[in-house]
Amino acid sequence: MLTVSTVNVNGLRAAAKKGFTEWFAATRADVVACQEVRASPDLLPAGLREPDGWHAAHADCAVKGRNGVSLYSRIEPEAVRVGCGLAEFDDAGRYVEMWLPGLVVASLYLPSGDVGTPRQEEKQRFMDGFLPYLGEVRDKAAADGREVLVLGDWNIAHAEIDLKNWKGNRKNSGFLPEERAWLTRVFDEAGYADVHRRLVPDGPGPYTWWSYRGRAFDNDAGWRIDYHVATENLAARAREATVERAPSYDARWSDHAPLTVTYDVDVPVPAR
Repeated sequence: MLTVSTVNVNGLRAAAKKGFTEWFAATRADVVACQEVRASPDLLPAGLREPDGWHAAHADCAVKGRNGVSLYSRIEPEAVRVGCGLAEFDDAGRYVEMWLPGLVVASLYLPSGDVGTPRQEEKQRFMDGFLPYLGEVRDKAAADGREVLVLGDWNIAHAEIDLKNWKGNRKNSGFLPEERAWLTRVFDEAGYADVHRRLVPDGPGPYTWWSYRGRAFDNDAGWRIDYHVATENLAARAREATVERAPSYDARWSDHAPLTVTYDVDVPVPAR
């Protein structure tokens, strides 16, 4: 069995002080993907830069304090890649992948966007370039006998059951028709599956992000924007998905919660 978690940490150094370090020490996951790290590796505490018992890969952002993604694996990677071949984004801390035995696993932080601003145009450019890359990595992995698992904050709620206030967000970034249609293409054209929704087909939710504003967390007025996106053969071997939602507002160490999935696959996970 392989257990994999993904979470947008909303600043890893800040999250570490609020409870991420304890969560990470206790996790049963074999792979952990983090997004919005917001710190270069040299600024991270040693226990998060190169934690004992883990192999770490970090993709820093050229703009200090922005973006950043990390991958931690108990399995030693055979190769690591930072960026997905998009010149505009390869130093933006958006993507890092590890090639593990039988599996390519990646951490993705897709741009959040903002309608009517250059940020939305940036998001669209990333999506336009990333979709072909998903096909490329799928084909390269398959030729090498591997599946693909792209973890992360995709910043798109795919369907109405994926956010509480879907009617009020139809014109907002993250739930625009063109964004949702693009994610459908990831699933229908690129040969990937939304693992969480396959395992939990009914909504509403379960959500993975809640605004810090108002009482969104207490009222469970959230969005499901964090995904395990896997090639079909791997998705079919997913057995259980859990959103590790904090028990209370004051126990949160991020505005996201970890999404953890267990897969029935034979991988050489070291003894803990």
